[in-house]
Amino acid sequence: MTKFDEATQAIRVDENTYDVCLDPGYSIGGPLNGGYLMAAVLRAAVDASPFEHPVSTTVQFLRAPVPGPAQVRVEPLKTGKTAAFSRVTLVQDGVAQIEGLITTATLHGAEPIYADKATYEMPPIEQCVKLPDPKPQSGMTLNAQVEVLFDPPTIAWLKGEPTGRPESRAYFRMTEPQDPDPYVLALAVDALPPVVFSAGGRGWAPTVDLTWHLRALPAPGWLTVLGGGRLVADGWFDEEVEVRDSTGRLVAQSRQLARVGRG
Repeated sequence: MTKFDEATQAIRVDENTYDVCLDPGYSIGGPLNGGYLMAAVLRAAVDASPFEHPVSTTVQFLRAPVPGPAQVRVEPLKTGKTAAFSRVTLVQDGVAQIEGLITTATLHGAEPIYADKATYEMPPIEQCVKLPDPKPQSGMTLNAQVEVLFDPPTIAWLKGEPTGRPESRAYFRMTEPQDPDPYVLALAVDALPPVVFSAGGRGWAPTVDLTWHLRALPAPGWLTVLGGGRLVADGWFDEEVEVRDSTGRLVAQSRQLARVGRG
């Protein structure tokens, strides 16, 4: 079991309840990363399902849970021949932190009938760069868990030179050797800096609602994460992400609505 598998482990207590222990190693300046939280919730939902994979997930982040014990409550809604539907709630100290709707099914790796090309062609990995190491007091512990190499223009905001467009693009993998799986993809769709940074925004940009789809089981190797947005207005922004595996196959898609941070 890898560190990530252990950090997202859901232990069954009864038919509808799972214990989880939220790991402080996945925080972003204090709050825990939303993709990490989704991965923990998905472990419970898949265990409670007759199907193997979380093909569609919608979560609303009601509050920001803190590291430590929590529970996932799974409410089955319907089970069919090819898919099952459930409602999940992450609860901490008796208070709901995350609410979600999850659809599970079993993917078999069939060849696609149609597959669109990536929305952007990434430069070679050797031309991409890391973010500077965070200061110990920053609380950016997620950085130690993942290896992320960015397309340089999308992190020009670090030098005070944002492109003016909401965008973020990078190669992604876990720091500990681990082939990507659906739970790693849940982390990947929410692991890059908010796209609003490249449009000139700064500060913590909390996700309010996030939906993502598992489109295929990823091949081993680096993932490519391509993020963009369409509108930044009235204190809100959207973020759309596509994730492709090392073969170029589309393996995950997401869309989220978030608040513009205050730098």
